[in-house]
Amino acid sequence: MDKRLNGKKAFILGVAPGNIGACIARTYLGHGAQVVIGGRRADATRQVAEELGTEHVLCDITDETSLRSAVSTAAAKMGGLDIGVNSTGWGLLKPFLETDRADLEQMTAVQFTGPFQFFQALLQNMPSGGSIIQISSVTATIMFEDHAAYMGTKAGIDHVIRCIANEFGPRGIRANSIAAGGIEDGPMSGGGMSVPGVRDLYMREIPLQRPGVAANVANAALWLASDESSFVTGQTLHVSGGQTLRRNPSIGEIYAQFAAQS
Repeated sequence: MDKRLNGKKAFILGVAPGNIGACIARTYLGHGAQVVIGGRRADATRQVAEELGTEHVLCDITDETSLRSAVSTAAAKMGGLDIGVNSTGWGLLKPFLETDRADLEQMTAVQFTGPFQFFQALLQNMPSGGSIIQISSVTATIMFEDHAAYMGTKAGIDHVIRCIANEFGPRGIRANSIAAGGIEDGPMSGGGMSVPGVRDLYMREIPLQRPGVAANVANAALWLASDESSFVTGQTLHVSGGQTLRRNPSIGEIYAQFAAQS
């Protein structure tokens, strides 16, 4: 395997067994990067670290002190920081009129305020430039019912990424988002993809006629972390098989397929 990240130091937040963050960590390690992973669940984060043979830190993205400590600790462990990836998220599915203030505050903490402060901490530990990557979603672009809080915060933090690219480009900072969609082995959409009727609905809307896998997202994150993308910043890279050219299935269509299986 070519070592596109040789000598680079990466901190990946939001890592748990079997998720996209873990896949990104594995890919980065395979390409020669030094990696520290972060997560909020001690046992889960330790499990992935042991499997990958890398170091880990505990980090709650909703806690500013925890965030700043985790980033500075990761940088200290590696002797610097070149790459920061936010792979956290909360997939709340709830009707618009039933989404209450507590839901909004939690969603904002996980998907807007927390990432904003994570990026601040990364910038403070990247004096010589680096690559910041946000794992976003196709739903920041195309509609899906009962998902407004999730979609709105993802879209908002994508715009923050553009702000970072604009303001910190002169410092050698690149910032980009990856909008993932239809990932069959990811925790967000994988459950639905395992239902044949739901899978068929998505295949109708994906021009490539197949679901994606976490490795597709990890390979995009590899490119954005590498020097091969050194002139790319402020962008949202869609890794969705072209789904944003079409639509998401409606929530009614999806529920109908779940009902048909019961």
